[in-house]
Amino acid sequence: MLGLDFEGRIFEDNFLIADIRFKQELPVERRFWFDPPFPGASALLHKQPDNIWRADFQLGWDIDKAEAIKPENVEPFVRGMLGADIEFEYEWISVYTFQCRRMARFVHDRFFFLGDSAHLVSPFGARGGNGGIADADNFVWKLDLVLKGLADERLLESYNEEAVLTADENIRHSTRTTDFLTPKNEASHIFRNAVLELAKKYDFARALVNSGRLSTPIAYPNSSLNAADSDIFKGGIAPGTACPDAPLANNQWLLGELGDVFRIMIFGDNKIYENIQEKTDLPVACLYINDNIDSEGLVKERFAAEEGDVYLIRPDQYVAGRWHKPQIEQLLAALKRATKTE
Repeated sequence: MLGLDFEGRIFEDNFLIADIRFKQELPVERRFWFDPPFPGASALLHKQPDNIWRADFQLGWDIDKAEAIKPENVEPFVRGMLGADIEFEYEWISVYTFQCRRMARFVHDRFFFLGDSAHLVSPFGARGGNGGIADADNFVWKLDLVLKGLADERLLESYNEEAVLTADENIRHSTRTTDFLTPKNEASHIFRNAVLELAKKYDFARALVNSGRLSTPIAYPNSSLNAADSDIFKGGIAPGTACPDAPLANNQWLLGELGDVFRIMIFGDNKIYENIQEKTDLPVACLYINDNIDSEGLVKERFAAEEGDVYLIRPDQYVAGRWHKPQIEQLLAALKRATKTE
């Protein structure tokens, strides 16, 4: 309706999915074959809920999709993978292709695009679903504050600024994974096989097989919402970075205590920030990190914090700024910056 399009790569390959139910138990582990001794250029087998196993076979580009999903044509793939003695029944059969593409922008006036409406990645790595959740996590607190009149509408543009970085990171990892699984030329195939051979014996090569975890929070070091960083910190969690979790006393966890408001995380018991709520309409609260609550010292360690240090955490649990014994005015200025009301 808006005349918009996606930019990026469409991968010329087809994959066959066969969801199958076994009549006997199999060891629960994920299996992957490169150049398997049965039909398919690569293959994957892993367990799903309700005792369903998913078999995934790489077919190539020039195929007849209607013929490919007929059970009699799927049988050689599944039997080649599992053997002749395994009893099973088909739950679902399908053929899919995939893309690694995104819109140039995710914000268009009063229209906002999240998840698959904004970007598409291959299914290898679960970055599509996780990327969509990251979009919602980034966008919703901003929209909430704007609708309540607590933030300037310019804050919504920062969703585009930050979510595009997340999409690019996910597309980069997904594309690398796909190129590793399906080499596009002879040289790439030789390098891929060399990595697999080296990975049997050498740790350094194993990291080359896996181009990244399923999904990790993307940092926004240059976000326009960040306060200027203090040079007193050596390590820790810089502005524009997601907070790590850490155990607290009484079986509590840090992220649970941060909640979904602006949180002033104070290392120590300095009460001078206690009345900041009286100076702003924004939802903001203090959280004191001392030896009683940080009984294992892991919050202090992970944030590289000392007594008197203060972190300002956004409602999506990203760091907006950090200081050593800041004035309340510095925190108020950072809140205005994080809501575009400065």
